[in-house]
Amino acid sequence: MQAGWRVGSLFGIPLFIDPSWFLILGYLIFTRGQLWQQEYPAWGTSTTYLAATAMALLLFVSVLLHELGHSLVALSQGIKVNSITLLLFGGVASIEQESKTPGQAFQVAIAGPAVSFALFALLGAALLVLPSAETPVNVLIRSLATLNLVLGIFNLLPGLPLDGGQILKAAVWKATGSRFKGVKWAAKTGKLLGWLLVGGGLLLFSTGGLWLVLIGWFMLQNASTYDRITEWQEALLALKAADAMTREFRVLDANMTLRQFADEYLIGNVNPGVYYAASDGRYRGMVTIDDIHEVERSEWEHQNLFRIIQPLTDIPSVEETAPLVEVIQQMENRNLRRMTVLSPAGAVAGVIDRGDIVLAVTQKLRIKVADAFIKQIKDEGVFPQGLPLGAIAQSAVEASDGK
Repeated sequence: MQAGWRVGSLFGIPLFIDPSWFLILGYLIFTRGQLWQQEYPAWGTSTTYLAATAMALLLFVSVLLHELGHSLVALSQGIKVNSITLLLFGGVASIEQESKTPGQAFQVAIAGPAVSFALFALLGAALLVLPSAETPVNVLIRSLATLNLVLGIFNLLPGLPLDGGQILKAAVWKATGSRFKGVKWAAKTGKLLGWLLVGGGLLLFSTGGLWLVLIGWFMLQNASTYDRITEWQEALLALKAADAMTREFRVLDANMTLRQFADEYLIGNVNPGVYYAASDGRYRGMVTIDDIHEVERSEWEHQNLFRIIQPLTDIPSVEETAPLVEVIQQMENRNLRRMTVLSPAGAVAGVIDRGDIVLAVTQKLRIKVADAFIKQIKDEGVFPQGLPLGAIAQSAVEASDGK
């Protein structure tokens, strides 16, 4: 769910404001107002703070245009832009998927700084035609020009999540042919820059230093997220259905009566298992528990499991060699709790649910998870909010094209 308040749209892109935006807006108005009161006492308090408010709002218009630059280039490549959000650290464009080539990724990344530098040039040109007096308008335009220049230069620092990190990613991707290597290098430099900003901010012992610490911490968290998601993507691409499937199912005699099935496996069982039916040494299909209620109880003594079996050819299934990302995509797109895995001979080799997937990936990454956590995922039938494997699998498939 999108955080913040929607305040409109631009070129069909929803525009949101995060609550943290009001903090930085108030901070900018207060600090800039105090500074200009000292430097230009002749303006008066009302004019000073009116100019400071205009400067703060126009700065965020500049940030919005910066993010719009990224978004319009992405749209031109056929990529959906979900939203643009203004927040404490500026703005962010939520782009649905990666560009398909390093060149296109570079175009999206450079578009934002290019807009900031263009605004700097336009505002600088405006100063050349205005009188040189220190009027509120002149000071406001000069401040905005400087801030756009700083915004453009800062965003070109070569580390994720900054635009310069995206450019570095595109460059490494182009040089190595691997999108994943590009992300890893850009994430490493992003973490290094984050630590440098945190360290520098702590040495300053000032309000400005506090902002450096916050920005550095923001970079550290985001760069680490990029790195972690890339690791999960690579792990998912390396796994097959056979690596995640379990034998958590039972094979029943297809000639068993519905009454016997209900008495032995359903009555008193809060969490019925997964059942398949076989006869004459062959799998006949999956026993669909809900369908037993479509049969009159008076017939349960005489009807057998064949009455409620779904043939294996009619149920969602994959082969053992299917990529795990394909399994996840099918389960997410079709809202399935589990997937049947078939052997080359067409027999049931195993089943996969979301708990099995999380366990397989965490084992691949050598991450320890509690049994209770896996059981919770199995019971709920959904991936945890903090671990959106459906989206990660989708992005892994897209990224593998440039692997």
